[in-house]
Amino acid sequence: MKVAVIGCTHAGIFSARGILETAPEADITVFERNDSVSFLSCGIALWVGDHVSDPAKMFYDSVESMEADGIKMKMQHDVTKADLVTKTLTYKNLITEEETTEQYDKIVVTTGSKPVLPSIPGIDGENIFKCKNWDDAKAIKEAAKDAKSAIVIGAGYIGAEIAEQFSVTGVKTTLIDGLDRVLAKNFDKAITDEIEAEYKDHGVTLGLGQMVQSFEQTENGVKVITDKGEYEADIAVLGIGFSPRTDLFTGQVDMIKNGAIIVDKYMQTSVPDVYAAGDSATVFYNPTQQNDYIPLATNAVRQGILVGKNILKPTVAYLGTQSTSAVELYDHAMAASGLNEQLAQARGITGYDTVTIEQDYRPDFMLTTTPVRATLLWDVKTRRVLGGEFYSKHDISQTANALSLAIQNQMTIDDLAMSDFLFQPNFSQPINFLGAVAMAAAAK
Repeated sequence: MKVAVIGCTHAGIFSARGILETAPEADITVFERNDSVSFLSCGIALWVGDHVSDPAKMFYDSVESMEADGIKMKMQHDVTKADLVTKTLTYKNLITEEETTEQYDKIVVTTGSKPVLPSIPGIDGENIFKCKNWDDAKAIKEAAKDAKSAIVIGAGYIGAEIAEQFSVTGVKTTLIDGLDRVLAKNFDKAITDEIEAEYKDHGVTLGLGQMVQSFEQTENGVKVITDKGEYEADIAVLGIGFSPRTDLFTGQVDMIKNGAIIVDKYMQTSVPDVYAAGDSATVFYNPTQQNDYIPLATNAVRQGILVGKNILKPTVAYLGTQSTSAVELYDHAMAASGLNEQLAQARGITGYDTVTIEQDYRPDFMLTTTPVRATLLWDVKTRRVLGGEFYSKHDISQTANALSLAIQNQMTIDDLAMSDFLFQPNFSQPINFLGAVAMAAAAK
């Protein structure tokens, strides 16, 4: 069985290795246009802020290791044509320019995503950096060594983290976004108001609710012109968002509106023997029970694993995702799973309610404790938990994982209120804040 895996970051790595485990006799070829695999791009901001012990450790697998295990690695090879019906691929060696056409028994599309680059004059200019892959990371890290000022476009997770790290390493920072809040899609206003105050306290200029009109090169760097003002800095970093890198397959396979390839619960596409996973594919979003596009490394890894398990026959079904995530900015931890009000409204979800509580994470008789803010969102009719978020200087990240399991298993607020959570004064109140917010929801 000849299998082609197109793209090799998270979904590609786990697909190829999973296929090898399920079908050791398989002839697996991986095509990757870059010269490295498995880069953890979520660490770019941390590397910029000098929180990474060794950048080599930002890779969890290697070309050499995969080849040693019998996987053929076509590095710096770009698939230029694909016929999914005949399973025929044409690929180019980016070094020699040589083109080859081959046929395969099965194809796995793990082409990932690409940065959103709006058609804005000057966006491809010098001193303007994307924030996606290893090459981008190296370019930003090198530019940051001498930069005295920076403009970050986009205040989602990536832009928010990059801006924070610039600001704490002495770089005068401006953060611009078209929405009126930092992390507007990720957390409720009560949380983002406090984070915005932290940005300002650290000297960050916030250009929120502003749309970038153009970029201009200056003698010393770059000027960003928005519909409300002008900003100048040594460098600019784009963190606007991502879209599926699936143009090669348009018209050949079922996709949602943005180009993400629709997969079933076994990672199969609408074309037999063609699979997709990761940022190039849809996910099944449990809070809405619908296909969605949520480009996260965690989703890519799990979907890649499933490709491997199902490559011979449908065997292990996808459990879906809650889009569980977390971020830390200025020593404040924020974590979430499932829907918040902004996400619910964007998806046309109605008939929900929310409740927010604040309590210290452990008893007040301890010498120190820290308040935690917890919010829960649920379906009024079924009382099923749909999402929640947590905010504190205490590490509350694992609570989002607990909430994720509750959403995945379709628990109600009543179930969650009576769930068994530990009590020990070092770690928790007699009623853990996750149980407490569920009790508040049930009482409401």
